[in-house]
Amino acid sequence: MNAPFTLHRRIYADLETRILSGDWAPGQRIPFEHELTSRYGCSRMTVNKAISELADRGLVTRRRRAGTFVAQPRAQSAVLAIPDLKAEVEARGQAYGYELLARRVREPGSDEEYDLASGKPLVELRCLHRADGAPLALERRIISLAVTPEAENADFEAQPPGGWLLDFAPWTEAEHRITAVACEARDARHLLLKPGAPCLSVERRTWRDGRPVTRVSQLFPGDRYDLVARFSPSRGEGR
Repeated sequence: MNAPFTLHRRIYADLETRILSGDWAPGQRIPFEHELTSRYGCSRMTVNKAISELADRGLVTRRRRAGTFVAQPRAQSAVLAIPDLKAEVEARGQAYGYELLARRVREPGSDEEYDLASGKPLVELRCLHRADGAPLALERRIISLAVTPEAENADFEAQPPGGWLLDFAPWTEAEHRITAVACEARDARHLLLKPGAPCLSVERRTWRDGRPVTRVSQLFPGDRYDLVARFSPSRGEGR
């Protein structure tokens, strides 16, 4: 059994999640140390240690007498947020549905999977997401037990793995690959499509502090989902 987070690591993880999720925007002041001390019921030294680690990673900047602020990004680019499909579906006023189709723990089978596994087995999952009863996404995912050993016993029948990972192992780096594809026959029956129907394929890899966490492929019927990225040019860039 893994040792639980120390309190300063819990505080660090909580603050990191608020920053990386965009809940706290660049330039926003985070709660003062005395406020966090009261919130977590701990010493100021514990809070200071967590904030110091955030500062070392460049996520926050400290200003004497003014407080601690979410750091401005060094460069701005088109950023595609990692979606929580359940939250997205419900935000659209639809009923979310989810089904775990298959689950197994296995050894890696390729060079890329060996890198993800880091010497441990992988959890492989196949899931189906629905919106108002209609298939929305067919998901294939592998999760590293080296980084998230708790995934081996997590109840993915009750909770989608994407939401579980966003809560339990927030990412610090992500890579997306988005393509338009023709639906293969093996996938068409789950998505209630005809083979060859147009689909949106989203492949994603995430890391936490440089260590690979998960690799996932999500297949969406082309007329049921869209992806939006909002961005602005950095100062000095051409318009």
